[in-house]
Amino acid sequence: MRRRAAAEAPAEAVERIKRLLDNFLTKLNDDDLRDQVRSLVPAFETLRGLGKGLIPPDLASSARERILLYFQRYPLQVIEGDELLVVAGIGEWARRVRELRVQFGWSICSGVTFKDLVDDEPELAASLKDALGADPRKLKPDQYVMVSTEEDREAAHRWNLLNTIRKKKGLGVRARLLEYMRANVGSPVSIEELRYLAGDKSEWARRMRELRTEEGWPIYTRMQGRPELPVGTYVLDEDKQAPEHDRRIPDDVRVEVLIRDDFTCRVCGWTRDLLRPDDPRKFLELHHLVTHSEKGENSVENLITLCNVHHDKVHAGRLTLDV
Repeated sequence: MRRRAAAEAPAEAVERIKRLLDNFLTKLNDDDLRDQVRSLVPAFETLRGLGKGLIPPDLASSARERILLYFQRYPLQVIEGDELLVVAGIGEWARRVRELRVQFGWSICSGVTFKDLVDDEPELAASLKDALGADPRKLKPDQYVMVSTEEDREAAHRWNLLNTIRKKKGLGVRARLLEYMRANVGSPVSIEELRYLAGDKSEWARRMRELRTEEGWPIYTRMQGRPELPVGTYVLDEDKQAPEHDRRIPDDVRVEVLIRDDFTCRVCGWTRDLLRPDDPRKFLELHHLVTHSEKGENSVENLITLCNVHHDKVHAGRLTLDV
Protein backbone atom coordinates (compact mmCIF):
# COMPACT_ATOMS: atom_id res chain seq x y z
CA MET A 1 0.00 0.00 0.00
CA ARG A 2 1.33 3.43 -0.92
CA ARG A 3 2.33 5.55 2.03
CA ARG A 4 0.42 8.74 2.64
CA ALA A 5 2.43 11.88 3.10
CA ALA A 6 2.37 13.43 6.53
CA ALA A 7 1.57 17.12 6.62
CA GLU A 8 4.14 19.45 8.21
CA ALA A 9 4.65 23.19 8.49
CA PRO A 10 5.38 24.58 5.00
CA ALA A 11 8.62 26.33 6.00
CA GLU A 12 9.95 23.19 7.70
CA ALA A 13 8.96 21.04 4.72
CA VAL A 14 10.81 23.32 2.29
CA GLU A 15 14.01 23.12 4.35
CA ARG A 16 13.70 19.36 4.58
CA ILE A 17 13.23 19.05 0.79
CA LYS A 18 16.35 21.17 0.22
CA ARG A 19 18.41 18.82 2.39
CA LEU A 20 17.02 15.74 0.68
CA LEU A 21 17.72 17.14 -2.79
CA ASP A 22 21.27 18.04 -1.75
CA ASN A 23 21.69 14.42 -0.73
CA PHE A 24 20.27 13.33 -4.08
CA LEU A 25 22.89 15.41 -5.91
CA THR A 26 25.63 13.30 -4.32
CA LYS A 27 23.97 10.19 -5.78
CA LEU A 28 24.20 11.46 -9.36
CA ASN A 29 27.86 10.51 -9.50
CA ASP A 30 26.96 6.88 -8.77
CA ASP A 31 25.89 4.38 -11.38
CA ASP A 32 23.30 2.68 -9.18
CA LEU A 33 19.92 3.74 -10.65
CA ARG A 34 17.95 2.18 -7.84
CA ASP A 35 19.99 4.02 -5.24
CA GLN A 36 19.23 7.29 -7.06
CA VAL A 37 15.50 6.54 -7.22
CA ARG A 38 15.31 5.51 -3.56
CA SER A 39 17.09 8.68 -2.49
CA LEU A 40 14.30 10.70 -4.11
CA VAL A 41 11.47 8.93 -2.28
CA PRO A 42 11.78 10.94 0.97
CA ALA A 43 11.81 14.19 -1.01
CA PHE A 44 8.74 13.08 -2.96
CA GLU A 45 6.86 12.19 0.24
CA THR A 46 7.90 15.44 1.92
CA LEU A 47 6.70 17.41 -1.09
CA ARG A 48 3.31 15.73 -0.75
CA GLY A 49 3.28 16.67 2.91
CA LEU A 50 4.05 20.24 1.94
CA GLY A 51 0.97 20.34 -0.28
CA LYS A 52 -1.21 18.96 2.51
CA GLY A 53 0.21 21.49 4.94
CA LEU A 54 -0.99 24.42 2.85
CA ILE A 55 -4.45 23.84 4.34
CA PRO A 56 -4.25 23.72 8.18
CA PRO A 57 -5.64 20.50 9.71
CA ASP A 58 -8.04 22.46 11.91
CA LEU A 59 -9.80 23.57 8.70
CA ALA A 60 -9.65 20.24 6.87
CA SER A 61 -8.18 17.06 8.32
CA SER A 62 -8.73 14.59 5.47
CA ALA A 63 -7.96 14.53 1.74
CA ARG A 64 -11.65 14.81 0.90
CA GLU A 65 -12.12 17.80 3.21
CA ARG A 66 -9.07 19.55 1.76
CA ILE A 67 -10.34 19.04 -1.79
CA LEU A 68 -13.77 20.38 -0.82
CA LEU A 69 -12.31 23.44 0.87
CA TYR A 70 -10.17 24.14 -2.19
CA PHE A 71 -13.21 23.95 -4.50
CA GLN A 72 -15.23 26.17 -2.16
CA ARG A 73 -12.57 28.86 -2.26
CA TYR A 74 -12.61 28.93 -6.05
CA PRO A 75 -16.21 28.32 -7.26
CA LEU A 76 -16.94 28.60 -10.98
CA GLN A 77 -13.22 28.41 -11.70
CA VAL A 78 -11.57 25.64 -13.67
CA ILE A 79 -9.48 23.53 -11.26
CA GLU A 80 -6.72 21.27 -12.61
CA GLY A 81 -6.42 17.70 -11.42
CA ASP A 82 -2.78 18.36 -10.49
CA GLU A 83 -3.95 21.06 -8.07
CA LEU A 84 -6.21 18.54 -6.35
CA LEU A 85 -3.34 16.05 -6.19
CA VAL A 86 -1.25 18.64 -4.35
CA VAL A 87 -3.85 19.62 -1.74
CA ALA A 88 -5.09 16.04 -1.28
CA GLY A 89 -1.65 14.56 -0.73
CA ILE A 90 -2.83 11.18 -2.04
CA GLY A 91 -2.86 9.50 -5.44
CA GLU A 92 -6.57 8.62 -5.15
CA TRP A 93 -7.75 12.23 -5.27
CA ALA A 94 -10.11 11.50 -8.21
CA ARG A 95 -12.03 9.00 -6.09
CA ARG A 96 -12.46 11.64 -3.39
CA VAL A 97 -13.89 14.05 -5.97
CA ARG A 98 -16.40 11.39 -7.00
CA GLU A 99 -17.35 10.84 -3.34
CA LEU A 100 -17.98 14.55 -2.93
CA ARG A 101 -20.31 14.48 -5.95
CA VAL A 102 -22.10 11.19 -5.34
CA GLN A 103 -22.19 10.65 -1.59
CA PHE A 104 -22.26 14.23 -0.38
CA GLY A 105 -24.07 16.08 -3.15
CA TRP A 106 -21.56 18.76 -4.13
CA SER A 107 -22.06 20.17 -7.63
CA ILE A 108 -18.68 19.47 -9.19
CA CYS A 109 -18.60 18.94 -12.95
CA SER A 110 -15.79 17.61 -15.09
CA GLY A 111 -14.51 19.33 -18.21
CA VAL A 112 -15.65 16.54 -20.50
CA THR A 113 -19.26 17.04 -19.43
CA PHE A 114 -19.21 20.74 -20.29
CA LYS A 115 -17.60 19.88 -23.62
CA ASP A 116 -20.40 17.40 -24.41
CA LEU A 117 -22.99 20.07 -23.66
CA VAL A 118 -21.42 22.70 -25.92
CA ASP A 119 -20.66 20.26 -28.73
CA ASP A 120 -24.40 19.61 -29.03
CA GLU A 121 -25.60 23.15 -28.26
CA PRO A 122 -22.90 25.52 -29.58
CA GLU A 123 -25.01 28.57 -28.80
CA LEU A 124 -24.30 27.99 -25.09
CA ALA A 125 -20.55 28.37 -25.53
CA ALA A 126 -20.43 32.14 -25.03
CA SER A 127 -22.59 32.10 -21.88
CA LEU A 128 -20.60 29.26 -20.33
CA LYS A 129 -17.33 30.95 -21.23
CA ASP A 130 -18.47 34.08 -19.40
CA ALA A 131 -19.54 32.04 -16.37
CA LEU A 132 -16.44 29.83 -16.18
CA GLY A 133 -13.81 32.22 -17.46
CA ALA A 134 -12.63 29.54 -19.88
CA ASP A 135 -13.69 28.10 -23.23
CA PRO A 136 -15.84 25.03 -22.37
CA ARG A 137 -14.89 23.45 -25.72
CA LYS A 138 -11.28 23.23 -24.60
CA LEU A 139 -11.77 21.74 -21.13
CA LYS A 140 -10.14 18.39 -20.37
CA PRO A 141 -11.42 15.34 -18.43
CA ASP A 142 -9.12 16.10 -15.47
CA GLN A 143 -10.37 19.67 -15.13
CA TYR A 144 -13.23 20.37 -12.73
CA VAL A 145 -15.60 23.19 -11.81
CA MET A 146 -17.64 23.61 -8.64
CA VAL A 147 -20.84 25.17 -9.99
CA SER A 148 -22.55 25.64 -6.61
CA THR A 149 -21.14 26.04 -3.11
CA GLU A 150 -24.28 24.64 -1.49
CA GLU A 151 -24.44 20.98 -0.52
CA ASP A 152 -27.28 19.02 -2.14
CA ARG A 153 -28.50 16.72 0.63
CA GLU A 154 -30.76 14.79 -1.75
CA ALA A 155 -27.90 13.89 -4.11
CA ALA A 156 -27.07 10.54 -2.52
CA HIS A 157 -30.70 9.43 -2.89
CA ARG A 158 -30.74 10.59 -6.51
CA TRP A 159 -27.57 8.67 -7.32
CA ASN A 160 -29.21 5.49 -5.99
CA LEU A 161 -32.16 6.20 -8.26
CA LEU A 162 -29.74 6.88 -11.12
CA ASN A 163 -28.22 3.45 -10.75
CA THR A 164 -31.64 1.80 -10.66
CA ILE A 165 -32.75 3.51 -13.89
CA ARG A 166 -29.37 3.02 -15.56
CA LYS A 167 -29.58 -0.74 -15.08
CA LYS A 168 -33.06 -1.09 -16.59
CA LYS A 169 -33.06 -3.11 -19.79
CA GLY A 170 -34.77 -1.99 -22.96
CA LEU A 171 -34.66 1.74 -22.22
CA GLY A 172 -32.89 4.12 -24.58
CA VAL A 173 -30.94 7.13 -23.39
CA ARG A 174 -33.83 9.57 -23.90
CA ALA A 175 -36.27 7.33 -22.01
CA ARG A 176 -33.86 6.99 -19.09
CA LEU A 177 -33.29 10.74 -18.95
CA LEU A 178 -37.01 11.47 -19.01
CA GLU A 179 -37.78 8.94 -16.27
CA TYR A 180 -35.11 10.49 -14.08
CA MET A 181 -36.26 14.08 -14.69
CA ARG A 182 -39.88 13.12 -13.94
CA ALA A 183 -38.72 11.58 -10.66
CA ASN A 184 -37.13 14.94 -9.74
CA VAL A 185 -39.74 17.48 -10.82
CA GLY A 186 -38.82 20.95 -9.61
CA SER A 187 -35.36 19.94 -8.38
CA PRO A 188 -32.19 20.98 -10.22
CA VAL A 189 -30.27 18.03 -11.68
CA SER A 190 -26.58 18.31 -12.57
CA ILE A 191 -25.16 17.58 -16.00
CA GLU A 192 -22.82 15.07 -14.33
CA GLU A 193 -25.85 13.04 -13.25
CA LEU A 194 -27.32 13.12 -16.75
CA ARG A 195 -24.05 12.09 -18.38
CA TYR A 196 -23.71 9.15 -15.98
CA LEU A 197 -27.31 8.10 -16.63
CA ALA A 198 -26.60 8.11 -20.38
CA GLY A 199 -23.77 5.66 -19.84
CA ASP A 200 -21.11 8.38 -20.20
CA LYS A 201 -22.20 8.92 -23.80
CA SER A 202 -21.96 12.42 -25.23
CA GLU A 203 -25.47 12.12 -26.72
CA TRP A 204 -27.08 12.98 -23.37
CA ALA A 205 -27.12 16.71 -24.24
CA ARG A 206 -28.82 16.09 -27.59
CA ARG A 207 -31.45 13.89 -25.98
CA MET A 208 -32.20 16.54 -23.34
CA ARG A 209 -32.69 19.12 -26.08
CA GLU A 210 -35.04 16.74 -27.92
CA LEU A 211 -37.11 16.23 -24.77
CA ARG A 212 -37.56 20.01 -24.53
CA THR A 213 -37.97 21.02 -28.17
CA GLU A 214 -39.53 17.96 -29.83
CA GLU A 215 -41.54 16.39 -27.02
CA GLY A 216 -42.47 19.58 -25.18
CA TRP A 217 -41.27 18.81 -21.66
CA PRO A 218 -40.71 22.06 -19.68
CA ILE A 219 -36.99 21.48 -19.06
CA TYR A 220 -34.93 24.59 -18.42
CA THR A 221 -31.40 25.78 -17.65
CA ARG A 222 -30.12 29.21 -16.63
CA MET A 223 -29.55 29.98 -20.32
CA GLN A 224 -33.05 28.83 -21.30
CA GLY A 225 -35.43 30.73 -19.08
CA ARG A 226 -34.24 30.08 -15.50
CA PRO A 227 -31.38 32.54 -14.82
CA GLU A 228 -31.37 31.75 -11.08
CA LEU A 229 -30.25 28.15 -11.68
CA PRO A 230 -26.59 27.23 -11.10
CA VAL A 231 -24.40 26.71 -14.15
CA GLY A 232 -24.57 23.13 -15.39
CA THR A 233 -28.01 22.16 -14.06
CA TYR A 234 -31.38 21.29 -15.60
CA VAL A 235 -34.82 21.38 -14.01
CA LEU A 236 -38.17 19.92 -15.10
CA ASP A 237 -40.68 22.58 -14.02
CA GLU A 238 -43.78 20.39 -14.25
CA ASP A 239 -44.61 16.80 -15.07
CA LYS A 240 -46.65 17.83 -18.11
CA GLN A 241 -45.87 18.15 -21.81
CA ALA A 242 -46.67 21.31 -23.71
CA PRO A 243 -49.41 21.18 -26.38
CA GLU A 244 -48.15 20.02 -29.76
CA HIS A 245 -48.13 23.48 -31.38
CA ASP A 246 -46.30 25.12 -28.44
CA ARG A 247 -43.41 22.73 -28.86
CA ARG A 248 -42.39 24.50 -32.04
CA ILE A 249 -41.46 27.79 -30.33
CA PRO A 250 -37.74 28.24 -31.07
CA ASP A 251 -35.48 28.60 -28.04
CA ASP A 252 -34.19 32.00 -29.13
CA VAL A 253 -37.77 33.31 -29.46
CA ARG A 254 -38.73 31.84 -26.08
CA VAL A 255 -35.77 33.49 -24.35
CA GLU A 256 -36.36 36.85 -26.09
CA VAL A 257 -39.99 36.92 -24.89
CA LEU A 258 -38.99 36.08 -21.31
CA ILE A 259 -36.32 38.78 -21.29
CA ARG A 260 -38.69 41.34 -22.80
CA ASP A 261 -41.28 40.56 -20.09
CA ASP A 262 -38.57 40.57 -17.39
CA PHE A 263 -39.39 36.94 -16.50
CA THR A 264 -42.71 38.18 -15.09
CA CYS A 265 -46.37 37.22 -15.56
CA ARG A 266 -48.02 40.01 -17.57
CA VAL A 267 -51.26 39.61 -15.60
CA CYS A 268 -50.22 39.40 -11.94
CA GLY A 269 -46.51 40.27 -11.93
CA TRP A 270 -45.49 36.89 -10.49
CA THR A 271 -41.84 35.86 -10.79
CA ARG A 272 -39.99 32.80 -9.59
CA ASP A 273 -38.59 34.89 -6.72
CA LEU A 274 -42.13 34.74 -5.28
CA LEU A 275 -42.32 30.93 -5.41
CA ARG A 276 -44.04 29.60 -2.27
CA PRO A 277 -45.19 26.06 -1.34
CA ASP A 278 -48.80 27.21 -0.77
CA ASP A 279 -48.98 29.29 -3.97
CA PRO A 280 -50.37 27.46 -7.04
CA ARG A 281 -48.21 29.64 -9.30
CA LYS A 282 -45.14 27.48 -9.96
CA PHE A 283 -43.68 28.48 -13.32
CA LEU A 284 -43.92 30.77 -16.33
CA GLU A 285 -45.37 29.84 -19.73
CA LEU A 286 -45.66 31.55 -23.10
CA HIS A 287 -49.13 32.35 -24.42
CA HIS A 288 -50.09 32.94 -28.05
CA LEU A 289 -52.15 36.11 -28.47
CA VAL A 290 -53.40 34.81 -31.82
CA THR A 291 -53.86 31.06 -31.60
CA HIS A 292 -52.48 28.55 -34.06
CA SER A 293 -56.00 27.71 -35.18
CA GLU A 294 -56.25 31.35 -36.28
CA LYS A 295 -52.85 31.12 -38.00
CA GLY A 296 -51.00 32.81 -35.14
CA GLU A 297 -47.22 32.63 -35.42
CA ASN A 298 -44.48 31.62 -32.98
CA SER A 299 -43.12 35.16 -33.03
CA VAL A 300 -42.01 37.50 -30.27
CA GLU A 301 -44.86 39.86 -31.14
CA ASN A 302 -47.47 37.11 -30.81
CA LEU A 303 -46.26 35.75 -27.47
CA ILE A 304 -46.49 37.00 -23.91
CA THR A 305 -45.38 35.57 -20.56
CA LEU A 306 -47.99 34.25 -18.13
CA CYS A 307 -47.79 32.26 -14.90
CA ASN A 308 -49.31 28.78 -15.10
CA VAL A 309 -52.44 29.86 -13.16
CA HIS A 310 -53.39 32.72 -15.47
CA HIS A 311 -52.40 30.79 -18.56
CA ASP A 312 -54.88 28.06 -17.57
CA LYS A 313 -57.58 30.68 -16.91
CA VAL A 314 -57.12 32.23 -20.36
CA HIS A 315 -57.48 28.87 -22.11
CA ALA A 316 -60.49 27.99 -19.95
CA GLY A 317 -62.23 31.21 -21.00
CA ARG A 318 -62.27 32.62 -17.46
CA LEU A 319 -59.86 35.47 -18.21
CA THR A 320 -59.66 37.98 -21.06
CA LEU A 321 -56.29 39.55 -21.66
CA ASP A 322 -55.97 43.29 -22.10
CA VAL A 323 -52.53 43.69 -23.67
